[in-house]
Amino acid sequence: MDRREEQPGAAGAGAAPALDFTVENVEKALHQLYYDPNIENKNLAQKWLMQAQVSPQAWHFSWQLLQPDKVPEIQYFGASALHIKISRYWSDIPTDQYESLKAQLFTQITRFASGSKIVLTRLCVALASLALSMMPDAWPCAVADMVRLFQADDSPVDGQGRCLALLELLTVLPEEFQTSRLPQYRKGLVRASLAVECGAVFPLLEQLLQQPSSPSCVRQKVLKCFSSWVQLEVPLQDCEALIQAAFTALQDSELFDSSVEAIVNAISQPDAQRYVNTLLKLIPLVLGLQDQLRQAVQNGDMETSHGICRIAVALGENHSRALLDQVEHWQSFLALVNMIMFCTGIPGHYPVNETTSSLTLTFWYTLQDDILSFEAEKQAVYQQVYRPVYFQLVDVLLHKAQFPSDEEYGFWSSDEKEQFRIYRVDISDTLMYVYEMLGAELLSNLYDKLGRLLTSSEEPYSWQHTEALLYGFQSIAETIDVNYSDVVPGLIGLIPRISISNVQLADTVMFTIGALSEWLADHPVMINSVLPLVLHALGNPELSVSSVSTLKKICRECKYDLPPYAANIVAVSQDVLMKQIHKTSQCMWLMQALGFLLSALQVEEILKNLHSLISPYIQQLEKLAEEIPNPSNKLAIVHILGLLSNLFTTLDVSHHEDDHEGSELRKLPVPQGPNPVVVVLQQVFQLIQKVLSKWLNDAQVVEAVCAIFEKSVKTLLDDFAPMVPQLCEMLGRMYSTIPQASALDLTRQLVHIFAHEPVHFPPIEALFLLVTSVTLTLFQQGPRDHPDIVDSFMQLLAQALKRKPDLFLCERLDVKAVFQCAVLALKFPEAPTVKASCGFFTDYTADY
Repeated sequence: MDRREEQPGAAGAGAAPALDFTVENVEKALHQLYYDPNIENKNLAQKWLMQAQVSPQAWHFSWQLLQPDKVPEIQYFGASALHIKISRYWSDIPTDQYESLKAQLFTQITRFASGSKIVLTRLCVALASLALSMMPDAWPCAVADMVRLFQADDSPVDGQGRCLALLELLTVLPEEFQTSRLPQYRKGLVRASLAVECGAVFPLLEQLLQQPSSPSCVRQKVLKCFSSWVQLEVPLQDCEALIQAAFTALQDSELFDSSVEAIVNAISQPDAQRYVNTLLKLIPLVLGLQDQLRQAVQNGDMETSHGICRIAVALGENHSRALLDQVEHWQSFLALVNMIMFCTGIPGHYPVNETTSSLTLTFWYTLQDDILSFEAEKQAVYQQVYRPVYFQLVDVLLHKAQFPSDEEYGFWSSDEKEQFRIYRVDISDTLMYVYEMLGAELLSNLYDKLGRLLTSSEEPYSWQHTEALLYGFQSIAETIDVNYSDVVPGLIGLIPRISISNVQLADTVMFTIGALSEWLADHPVMINSVLPLVLHALGNPELSVSSVSTLKKICRECKYDLPPYAANIVAVSQDVLMKQIHKTSQCMWLMQALGFLLSALQVEEILKNLHSLISPYIQQLEKLAEEIPNPSNKLAIVHILGLLSNLFTTLDVSHHEDDHEGSELRKLPVPQGPNPVVVVLQQVFQLIQKVLSKWLNDAQVVEAVCAIFEKSVKTLLDDFAPMVPQLCEMLGRMYSTIPQASALDLTRQLVHIFAHEPVHFPPIEALFLLVTSVTLTLFQQGPRDHPDIVDSFMQLLAQALKRKPDLFLCERLDVKAVFQCAVLALKFPEAPTVKASCGFFTDYTADY
């Protein structure tokens, strides 16, 4: 006999004979799965056991594995195998065996009622699956039968054990329905049958929950069972008694969590909004929890306050429209809103002292949407009631957004700080949304508070309070057009008066200035009020992100008003770049900012500034080009190339205009002479080629070189024309030596912008034919190892078909081979490659 057939754990590796699936072999495989230290043996055992579970022999060994002398792990596997056979292979069971299978499962559940709980649950799931498969025709009163059978007095199991087993069965039944593989038409029939059957369940649950003699474990199981059944969209009015009982159970600490879950699930059902009378009855029950909530907050009981808040939010968030419609009950709903407000403003700092307030934020969106969706007359009434509430909400949110004391914040973990950052972003989003309700009055409100805070001599103000008010401004200004606000000039005037002694406050000052950059473009006289603050912050590495991003926004939005400040901005930026104060990404942003800034200057000024700005980097690059390649100088080369690339991304001395006859972008000519970027590129072209000659094998360096030209082409468009011949020649040499995707991407840009120009067609055609020939050779050698090249090649082909189909008419191009390559690319597992190939075929069929 083959040794593999003697080891059940390994049988799955080969074609295991059916006779292998015996009780003994299953037990050996389970032992191997649980206790063998070798992970490979465990995996083989698991694979074999999965095959055993679905085998015909599973009907035989499952019952034997449930014998009392087996350990729970083995019994559990037997119960799981039964569930799999019933749920997945129901059609294999003869109809005349339904009753005997049902009886056997009842017997086993009764036996395990006082045995292993995990095995009991699996057996209950198996019986639930059987019931769902038989309902409603073959077993019309399944749930009522279950209740009757477990209430019989002739069972050997004690009453509590039988009760818990029945509750477990009733709990898993709806859960199994939700995950069952029933056909859609059957699912509708079974759902309707279960809806009727809840009439046999809810009275039992009410009785068990309300009778004083029920042990805590039984009442907890009742609540979990109720929670499971309400997810079948049981009419809310049918749940009233149980919901009220669950509210009462909230006073019992052992039942609290289960009660919260049951109430929230019941309230949150989509169909619940139809039962407005029941919802109105629930409001006093929720309001009745306020004393318990305040006590929990006072005692620092986060779990209790969290649970009560979940209930209040579930009622308010899911049913605000239905409850607002009941105009005569507006006061009770307003009381619920105020209770949720208390939860939003719960004392303590999120997430260290409390985790509740974040639950409420979506409610305020929902309430506002519902109020603003009413017709004008009704909306006006509710605006009058709720505008003061939303102003109060702004105060509460800004208080919650405040940082703790420096000492306390120092003890927070990095994870807590990150959660607090995300929480503040959520508050920011909420404030931005609330602006729709409160409008310009909100900005005036914030400005008045900030003004009073900064000008008051009565008491010293905390930086946290100032920061929070500025954060409110920033939140709104980042997304809302504040150009017509009459308070922004005052705010700009206040900012220099802020005593900045803290990084968090300084960050927010920077981000607020950045958010107002569009306003500054319309009011350039105010630029000098804030620009010195930004330039000063550039020298602080702790303010790296905020200061650099703010300078970039100002340079982008206000560039035509910045020439008087250009020399100072360039000098400060050059200084911080040379001192290497900022990380790589911020250095790149800073170069983009300088690109925007220089774009508004005269060409001779641009060239002068460019010379002073990039000469140190060119000198460094010349030195690096002489060195033997190593990881250290590679990082320096990529960094320098990245700086140049980002500078050229935004340095644009001419203006785009749309050519309405086509989709092409055109630029107004540069009147002052050659484009400064082209001048610089021509000067450093030989140096870049020298760098490439030593680093052609390194994809990262090649990509960085290509990025300089690709971003320059995208920005300059037709102005890049003088560089086309030499760049095409360099790309051809690069790709012929070592094919790389970045070279194809740059070729695609050249095709897109210049292929239609007769003067540029010859070098672009030559480059296109060369890279196509090299790539076809790569396909012959096996392209599977180069999905990025295949992806970029397909995009290049599609672009060529769109922009210049004549490229495919050349006799030297093997169109048939290209077509075959595209077919091969369709078989790649990478989605982008397949998408690019489909794009090629789409354009191919359109053109031919």
